[in-house]
Amino acid sequence: MSGLMGKTLILIGALFVLAGVWLLLGSRLPAWLSWLGRLPGDIAVEHDNFRFYLPITTSIILSIVFTLLLWLLGRR
Repeated sequence: MSGLMGKTLILIGALFVLAGVWLLLGSRLPAWLSWLGRLPGDIAVEHDNFRFYLPITTSIILSIVFTLLLWLLGRR
């Protein structure tokens, strides 16, 4: 049981690293990867020297994907 837990934690850590790279290099990524942060339902407010971004739809989709992934890993 602990072997599966270790692999799951490593997978989650790797996903966090990928998400961090995505945030740092977001403007330099190819166009086909830029859709995820600009979905309908994501809130973006921009003023002169203020920018606020709340990715509601993106968060919901990522939550569903991670839930399904962890569910599939737990079935083994």
